[in-house]
Amino acid sequence: MDVVQEYNVKVEAFEGPLDLLLHLINRLEIDIYDIPVAQITEQYLLYIHTMKELQLDVASEYLVMAATLIEIKSKMLLPKHDEELLDEEDEFEEYEEDPREELMNRLIEYRKYKEAADDLKEMEEERSHLYTKPPSDLSDLMRDVQPDEVRLDVSLYDMLGALQKLMRRKKIQKPMQTRITRQEIPIEKRMEELIQDLRQFKGRKHFYELFPESSKEYIVVTFLAILELLKKNSILLEQDNNFADIYVSYKEGGNEEIDYY
Repeated sequence: MDVVQEYNVKVEAFEGPLDLLLHLINRLEIDIYDIPVAQITEQYLLYIHTMKELQLDVASEYLVMAATLIEIKSKMLLPKHDEELLDEEDEFEEYEEDPREELMNRLIEYRKYKEAADDLKEMEEERSHLYTKPPSDLSDLMRDVQPDEVRLDVSLYDMLGALQKLMRRKKIQKPMQTRITRQEIPIEKRMEELIQDLRQFKGRKHFYELFPESSKEYIVVTFLAILELLKKNSILLEQDNNFADIYVSYKEGGNEEIDYY
């Protein structure tokens, strides 16, 4: 029996469990002041499960948040006391606190800092284009310049969401009867195949097109290969709109050197 060595990848772009929750709230268009705990818990645990299947290092803070969500969910399921049955002594007791309130306040506070950080980053980007020099006549140099098309940053949460859809699609399309042959695919080899494929294609490829085979092992290896190429700055990932489909392209001048483990 072959022993499969785990290939662990630590992804620094994950900013923490609050960032993941905020991403889910935005993607599902949930009111942050009235969070449906059952739905958000299910989606959160699905992301954690996907990360574990990909052998990504899941920090303990993600697991703590998962336990917190499950605790809140259980409290929400408990029956509430009928106010008419309360004794007169209890009439002046404080109103029972919503189990979601602490989490909601943390998310609101985190969102404020995240938005402030985004604003500061945008201001820094705008200021980096400003230069000081004496005035001069540039009328002879003026020409129409078309601005570059704006591309949105693709987060790893977007990639995990796309991967979940891909795995569900592959599972539905899987034939009822099939013959499985085990084949080990080194991640380094898959990285080389992806680079060659994207370079020859000379354009943007849909994220799903990089997964021609439906086996779970092939999908996991391909996804990890994409992460490695992204870390090496060898490829570009783009979205035309928030939560839209992801496209992958070869990055000219990027690092193509592949480390063999």
